Amino acid sequence: MVRLAANISTMFPELPLLERIDAAAEVGFAAVECQFPYAVPPRQFAAKLEQAGMRWVLFNAPPGRSENGERGIASLPGREQDFDASIDTVLQYIEAGDCRRVHVMAGLLPEGADRRLHLEQFVASISRAADRLAEVDAEVMIEPINTRVDVPGYLLDGTRLALECIAAADRGNIRLQYDVYHMQIMEGDLMRSIERLMPWIGHIQIADNPGRHEPGSGEINFERLLARLDTLGYDGHVGCEYIPASDTFTGLVWAKPYLAGGTT
Repeated sequence: MVRLAANISTMFPELPLLERIDAAAEVGFAAVECQFPYAVPPRQFAAKLEQAGMRWVLFNAPPGRSENGERGIASLPGREQDFDASIDTVLQYIEAGDCRRVHVMAGLLPEGADRRLHLEQFVASISRAADRLAEVDAEVMIEPINTRVDVPGYLLDGTRLALECIAAADRGNIRLQYDVYHMQIMEGDLMRSIERLMPWIGHIQIADNPGRHEPGSGEINFERLLARLDTLGYDGHVGCEYIPASDTFTGLVWAKPYLAGGTT
């Protein structure tokens, strides 16, 4: 059975963050994911989830100095103290909201930098994070992100490289976060790719291409893709990390078969 999670960082953008949880529940979602919940204190965020009867399935570790363009600091030499402090923050949200999957962003490769050195730093960082998250039965997710359209220079740019990092870290609670949108741009062949990678996949996200809008707005056949996930036995949530083409409610027509008792 396909289980969708609303990404409240990208969906319902017309509403304040906490009100997006209520909106997701209203249309029939039973779970949410959130890129960065840090504007809301952990217990306040958790209280809203409990009030709405929603499960929290994924969030991102702090990205670093986003105002300076940072997209994660796990691969940046010299930022070890900042990275470890960010995991302290992550643990506060895990404890409050009972979310057990955390995406640790690799970050950008500085121009002219030694790629190998940054990959070694990334592996060391996710290893430390995994050890700490294992104490609370949580997992580290690492996600290849496309460098052609959205994040030029992102270090982790493909699934092969992600698997190499997972193998090098050698921690049972480091998993692959497979974003259909990014992988359509970078690698394609989605259904065979997902089947091959399923042993490593810990979380899946979706958006159509081009535009990163809702399923049905672009070139990807989501009806077949989601059915294939079901037959492969994927039992995790599918995060709807897309930017609505118009308003979120109108664009949810595609999701009706997968939502229970909503008002879409």
